Amino acid sequence: MIRSFNSNTPNVAESTFISEAAYIVGNVEIGENSSVWPCTVIRGDSGSIRIGKNTNIQDNCVVHGSVTIGDNVHVGHGAIVDCHSIGNNVLIGMNATILHDAEIGNLCIISAGCLVSQGMKVPDKSFVAGVPAEIKGEASSQHLYRWVEAAPQAYAELAKQYKDQGL
Repeated sequence: MIRSFNSNTPNVAESTFISEAAYIVGNVEIGENSSVWPCTVIRGDSGSIRIGKNTNIQDNCVVHGSVTIGDNVHVGHGAIVDCHSIGNNVLIGMNATILHDAEIGNLCIISAGCLVSQGMKVPDKSFVAGVPAEIKGEASSQHLYRWVEAAPQAYAELAKQYKDQGL
C-alpha cells in the first residue's frame, strides 16, 4: 500500500517490486530494481527516506526518520532502520537495529541481531556485531561476495518474478 501524507507522495521506480502487504507513506523515494517485501513499513512522515537502486528491504522491516539507504543494500528480515545513512553494498542482518544518527559506510556487514547505537559511525568495509555493536574487523571478501554482491542480485531476480506474476 502506497499512501500520501502531508502532500508528500512516495516516488517509486517503475521497475521496483512493492508487496501489496507493505506500507509506504509520505516523503519516500525508491530507486530502480529495488524491492519491498511483505509487512515492511517505510514511513516518511517525519523526514525524507531515500532508497537507492537494487536494494531490498525484506519482510517485517521498519524504515523511519530521515534516512538515505544506498545502492545494492540487503536489509534482512525484521531489521529496524532509523538512522542517518547506510552506504552502498551493505548487508544489514536480520533483526538488526540501526538507531538515530548512526552512519554505516560502504561495503559493510552489520550482523544479525546487532544494535548499532545512536550516532555510531561505521567506517567502510567494517564487520560489525553485538549488542551494543562493536566493529570486529574488516568484512571478509567471502562474506562480501555472498551477502553484498550475490544476494542483492538474487533478490532483484526474485522481485522481477513476483512483479511479472502480478504479485
